[in-house]
Formats: sequence, C-alpha cells, structure tokens
Amino acid sequence: MIVYILKRLALMVPTLFGILLVSFAIIQFVPGGPVDQLMQELRGRGQGGEVAVAVPGYRGAQGIDPQRLKQINEMYGFDKPAPQRFFEMLKRYLQFDLGTSYFYQKSVWGLIVEKLPVSMSLGIWSFLIVYLVSIPLGIAKAVRDGSRFDFWTSTLILVGYAVPGFVLGVALLVLFGGGSFWSLFPLRGLTSDNWSELSLVGKVLDYFWHLAMPLACLIVGSFAVTTMLTKNVFLEEIRRQYVLTARAKGLSERRVFYKHVFRNALIPLVTAFPAAFVGAFFAGSLLIEALFSLDGLGLLSYDAILKRDYPVVLGSLYVFSLIGLLTKLFTDIAYTWVDPRVKFSGHG
Repeated sequence: MIVYILKRLALMVPTLFGILLVSFAIIQFVPGGPVDQLMQELRGRGQGGEVAVAVPGYRGAQGIDPQRLKQINEMYGFDKPAPQRFFEMLKRYLQFDLGTSYFYQKSVWGLIVEKLPVSMSLGIWSFLIVYLVSIPLGIAKAVRDGSRFDFWTSTLILVGYAVPGFVLGVALLVLFGGGSFWSLFPLRGLTSDNWSELSLVGKVLDYFWHLAMPLACLIVGSFAVTTMLTKNVFLEEIRRQYVLTARAKGLSERRVFYKHVFRNALIPLVTAFPAAFVGAFFAGSLLIEALFSLDGLGLLSYDAILKRDYPVVLGSLYVFSLIGLLTKLFTDIAYTWVDPRVKFSGHG
C-alpha cells in the first residue's frame, strides 16, 4: 500500500506539470491579454473626452506612450520570454505562492479564501441533502422494484433531472423572489444586511432562508443519478447467488438484507463519497451563482477568464487539479478500507 501511494504521488508531478503546461501554452495564443484590455479601457475613456489619469503616459487618440507601455509589460511580467515566465510560475507554485491578481490587486490565495464560503455553503449542503435523500430512496425503490411507489418516484426524479437548474432558478425567482407573484425569499447573497444584529437562531434561519432557492436549483437535478445508482446497485446485490442461498437457509428477509445485501451494496457508494464531496464543494454552478448574485469560486473563475486575469485562472486551476488528484488517490485507498478484499500490489 505504501509503495502504491508513493507511486501515485510521484505520478501527480508530471500530471500537474502537463495540465499547467497545456493551459499556459493555450493562454499565450488567446487574444486580448491584460495589457490589451487595459489599453482598450483607456481608449474607451478617451473617446468621451475624459482624461485617463489611471495610467500616466496615456496620450488620448495616440494611445499609450511606448515607454509607459514597456513599463506595463514589465509590471505584468510580459517582458520575459514565455518559457522563463512558465518556470518562474512553477517555482512559485512549489512554494504554494499563487501570485497576485491583475484585476483585484489581491493575492490569489486571498481571493480563493474570500470566495470559499459561498462554494462551501452550496457544495456541502447540496451534497448532504442529495445523499441523505437519494440513498434511502434508492434502497426503498430497490426493495419495492416494479411497484407503484417505484414508478411514481422514478417519474418525479426524472422530471427534476430533465429541468435545467438555471431554468428552475428563473421560475423560482419569478414565483417566490418578488417577480410576478410572491416575495418570499431574498434575491441575492448568503445573509441579510442586518445579519450581525441577529441572534444565533436568527442567523441560522437567515442563512438557510438565503440558501433555499439556490440549493433547490442545485439538488433537484442531482437526485436522479444518485437514487438510480443506489437502486441498481442494491438490485444487483439482491439478485446474487449468495442472497438466494441465505434465503434457502431460512434467514429472514430483514436479516438477509441488512447483514449481507446492505453491507456489500454500500461499497461502491461509500467509496464514491470523497470524489462526490469534493466535486460538490468546488464545482458549484456558475449560472446559479450569477442568477442569485452569489460571489463564489465559479463566478471568480469566470470573471478571471473574461478579464484575462491569468494568475487567478492558472492559480485556481492548479489548486483544483491538485485537490482532484489527491481525492482520486483517497478514493482508491477508501476501497481497501471498505472492502479488505481489494489489494494494491507494489507493481500496480
């Protein structure tokens, strides 16, 4: 096991290197870098006759003084060859220094930590609700396979799966967000303006009051996959030969289910927890965040791409890739914890 873990950790190094190299190379060919965007902004100001004082050296219709343009390129580090910039970036990343945002003038780590509460709120609660509902529902559907309960619950969750989250979000805003009908839920943010003045119970209620509609949009479509996966896994175990043998020995259905089927069927579900949790934690939904004015990691990454904020783009990619690789390793190790029959050889 130790040899396997060390080999997997060693393989992460070229994997991360390849991800960053490809992403960095693509960025070099994307038009409209941060310098071009700054010049475009200054030209827009100059067209209205406004004096652009943000950057000394701006000369109206003539653009930016070449000397000042050179200084701007030096400020962003674009005066150096691309290979040199790439390896300098790697050196910083090895020290977990993600650099400074071009647009926000803050450290990338600071921005990620600042936006993290929104992604944590959406990810953790959507993960918990989906699993706490879907697994018992999937088990109940497997036990009652082919019944009216199975039919109607499948119909409901598949309808929910077919409705895109952002469409449901628009409908909820129109119905309950002060659109054309009722104003029952807030439209933006995670907390109210007077949150600090509320009691502990009031803060908790206010927090979930703001999360109600965004969470509904995120979880409704997620029930189908987890529920049907749970049902199919349990059905497969119920139909195995060892279950028939246990029944033939006279064991009760309850004992057969909880002592044999339940333990074996939960193995693929439990081992999928780490990846599902981290995926829900960091993935979020850009459209949901934008729709409900939630300033999370999804919106941060999207804005960074539009504004060509390369330190944020590459820094967040580095962090998410590293977490994804570690989560995959942890998922594989979890197989051995849940099912001792799984063994990793030193040659695997």
